[in-house]
Amino acid sequence: MNIAINKKDIKEVYETSIIQQTAFWSEVKTQQGLQSKAFDFKVKNEDIYHDALKNKFTQADFLVLLQPLDSEYSIAYVPYGPEIEPNEEYQGKFLEELSENLRSHLPSKCILIRYDLAWESHWAKEEDNFDPSGNWIGPPEKKYQEFRFNFNTENWNLKKTNSDILPSNTIFLDLQQEEDTLLSSMKAKTRYNINLSYRKGVTVSKVGMENLHIWYALYQETALRNRIHINDIEYFRTVLSARAEDTSSPAEVELLLAETEGQPLAAMFLVISGQRGTYLYGASSSSNRNYMATYALQWEAMKIAKNRGCTEYDLFGVAPNPDPSHPLHGLYKFKTGFGGELYHRMGCWDYPLDMEQYHRFIATEMQSQGYTCRQTIH
Repeated sequence: MNIAINKKDIKEVYETSIIQQTAFWSEVKTQQGLQSKAFDFKVKNEDIYHDALKNKFTQADFLVLLQPLDSEYSIAYVPYGPEIEPNEEYQGKFLEELSENLRSHLPSKCILIRYDLAWESHWAKEEDNFDPSGNWIGPPEKKYQEFRFNFNTENWNLKKTNSDILPSNTIFLDLQQEEDTLLSSMKAKTRYNINLSYRKGVTVSKVGMENLHIWYALYQETALRNRIHINDIEYFRTVLSARAEDTSSPAEVELLLAETEGQPLAAMFLVISGQRGTYLYGASSSSNRNYMATYALQWEAMKIAKNRGCTEYDLFGVAPNPDPSHPLHGLYKFKTGFGGELYHRMGCWDYPLDMEQYHRFIATEMQSQGYTCRQTIH
């Protein structure tokens, strides 16, 4: 397999439905202090797809974020990229070749490339990985995942990470249906809660930077309630303020606020990129939860995305199955109520460039349970 790689201008990154692979996301991360690089690559179709015509090529690109670990070492992170998805038996070889060709374009003390793969999990395609009720059991132990993914590679160097950075399980809704059909595809309780929210006087509106403090107060409340890490308000300011209109891959960001009689109840960031609307961040008040504001908020976001020409809506992050012990079980119950299809991604895979430093990094990451890496580059 021969993959030709060339550095490209961030502004020329191709339009895509994957927000994290756009020039817009590069701008967000640049404002947050990270360096980003973009690369074109070209590969023979016969090297990545079954029954491909000879001498036909695929040209695509991907975005890389560089995260310094200290004054000397760094890591390269590819969020939900590369987008093109080779057939399963070619995937490991493809990433190995891509990584080796990318090596010379990265800082000399870059110790690894971490691919946060949006590709469908190999283990989500087989009946044996589902229980009798149709719930996904999940992938096997790391060593078995690595054995299968490194098939056809020369160095067997791809390592499954202990945790993922971006959500590896999500729900996609088909927005090409009529609104009535979308509603009828939802669970009865979800439809009821949407209507109840409106009956209780909840309204949803688009707000701007002047209301960021309202979002942040709701977000802090949510983070404390769920015991999750709290990002600084500046983190969200960059997402709302970043602009990439002069690029090939811009995105639209809407901050939506649900309230009743001037009292904020819930808020969310809707990001539209390509033909996908994504529910990126959400927050809600601990009080007046009987107003069901989060249901009205999601339904309005879906309608906005549909009216902007989106064909799908990404609910962005759920538990992989209805296991009540999973920390995202509440989100699973809430989001599956809107219908749609569960999608299981491959998650994070590392390609070490400096094995000695890689082992040190992984040991440190395991001690902090991936905290440092997740909170800085996601």
